[in-house]
Amino acid sequence: MTVDQARVNRIFLPGTYAEGVPYELFRELRAEAPLWWVEEPPVGEWPAGPGYWAVLRHADVKHVLRSPEDFSSHLGATQIRDPDTPADLAFARTMMLNQDPPGHSRLRRAVAAAFTPRTLRELAAAIENRAAALVTALRPRGEADVVPVAADLPVWTLARILGVPEQDRQLLVDWSNRVIGYQDPDHAESRTADPSALTEAGRAALALRPTVRTAPDGRPLNPRSRAALADMFAYAHALAEQPPPGSIVARMCEAGLRTSEFETMFFLFAVAGNETLRNGLPGGLHSLLTHPGQYRRLSRQPRLIAPATEELLRFWPPVLQFRRTATRDTVLAGRPVRAGAKVVVYHASANRDGSVFPDPDRLDLARTPNDHVSFGFGPHFCVGARLARIQMSALIRRIVTELPGLRLASDAPPKRLVSNFQNGLKELRVRWE
Repeated sequence: MTVDQARVNRIFLPGTYAEGVPYELFRELRAEAPLWWVEEPPVGEWPAGPGYWAVLRHADVKHVLRSPEDFSSHLGATQIRDPDTPADLAFARTMMLNQDPPGHSRLRRAVAAAFTPRTLRELAAAIENRAAALVTALRPRGEADVVPVAADLPVWTLARILGVPEQDRQLLVDWSNRVIGYQDPDHAESRTADPSALTEAGRAALALRPTVRTAPDGRPLNPRSRAALADMFAYAHALAEQPPPGSIVARMCEAGLRTSEFETMFFLFAVAGNETLRNGLPGGLHSLLTHPGQYRRLSRQPRLIAPATEELLRFWPPVLQFRRTATRDTVLAGRPVRAGAKVVVYHASANRDGSVFPDPDRLDLARTPNDHVSFGFGPHFCVGARLARIQMSALIRRIVTELPGLRLASDAPPKRLVSNFQNGLKELRVRWE
């Protein structure tokens, strides 16, 4: 069997994922070869790129993720698209996500105290109460789009651990939309924060928000660049002037991070800490409602929520892929990879690898073992994974057990995010009795 290059390139194109994750194509490619060269054709206003190696099999994905000496997060950062300028790359490299050990380890230690067992136990109780309040408010309505409901919990939790006042929480939503959803016209210009409702610091930051998406040289403005996020970083510095005690911002200040490290660490929590679960929660619910037998199983056996959460994360991975860069000429999955080449691991493909997961396209809430890679693997395993699991378990359990007869609205099909990075839903309308 031979797969033509245009078909292979589909796994790069953001529009592919607006129709759904191409699991059939991933399966076809895994069966023929462990590694594929993918071109980067131009997408809208974004220019073509040099291409990359796509890693699709579970074992190879884990190998790349645990081998920073060969496959670096730092050399070219972790997004498929290269930063526009050397200055943009240098700034991106200061982020914990875009560093290799030992620099990555130093930054990770600076925030690890926010996720101690004691802290998480205290947060878990507050999260349970918030999830209960959200579902109680929903119950009389009989119908809702659950995407904003699901988004509320991670944004509320994130604001709590960052020390962001309640009035400014909506800024976190806009920042995430702009950074993660920039390929989708519905999110690229997100302006949901009401200036009149913000704190003084929030209004001051909002005034610095870029009004155009074009750089001075006429190229599209990189949504992850310092220039594109001037409002976020201004807000972060304002918050640091009097950091809320015990918050991550306070811990970052105490750790003595450099200015760029502080800014990119705030970026990482404000965006990644929000967006991953914001997509995972409605995605997990969609997976349940399209598998009614499993939905009924969980509603009758809520004690299954722990393994169910892992299976929902496997079945609907919030993050589709991450990039690394080869540090030297090497061999991966039996193929030569030259130094400097982009190497992109596909979590979504690895999570359906039949050599690891029997009957991988079947949703099985009691699946064990469940070696999914939705939180990554190796040095960059998600620092907030346990907190994400707490939130996802709390809200899905409440929804499934307290909204009887839950089902998808037949006259309002789900709307997917246009993104080759995040596996997201923009709308998921449901009804209940």
